[in-house]
Amino acid sequence: MRNTTRYPVTGANSLWHVYKTVPFWKVVKNFIVIQLARYTPFLGMKNWLYRVFLGLKVGEHTSFALMVMLDVMFPEKITVGRNTVIGYNTTILAHEYLIKEYRLGPVSIGSEVMIGANSTILPGVTIGDDAIVSAGTLVHKDVPAGAFVGGNPMRVIYTKEQMAERWADDPIYGVEKEIT
Repeated sequence: MRNTTRYPVTGANSLWHVYKTVPFWKVVKNFIVIQLARYTPFLGMKNWLYRVFLGLKVGEHTSFALMVMLDVMFPEKITVGRNTVIGYNTTILAHEYLIKEYRLGPVSIGSEVMIGANSTILPGVTIGDDAIVSAGTLVHKDVPAGAFVGGNPMRVIYTKEQMAERWADDPIYGVEKEIT
């Protein structure tokens, strides 16, 4: 089960209650900042916008590709480690508005993580350090450190140990290198 907190609602579906859960002007500000960042090719500027205006914790050298869509309601619940790549058009959610409830959950993405294009990360998920998420994956549960995962539903394709074995003789990935 994902690490989310559940909040029941009565009457109309939970999205009709949205501005009882998050202020309207916060959503407007977040939307504008996220849209600016989605289209800018300047990685440092994106990280600055995310840190200063959205409250994201973003590690050094982390790269958000074009069109990455962060949670508009609760972006401050997203943490991304150092030297991570978030692929083109990836969506990272920290909330879910359902019929009879809404759920909030932190998203923690580790260091040295590669997330492929067009992936979706659901609330309450932790992606461990050195993990690889294949393009187009729906990340609906935690990803172990060093694992290679993919698909819908997501499954572990290679464990950390299997990845180390596969890359043992690789001239790039088989050797531990220092990032400068």
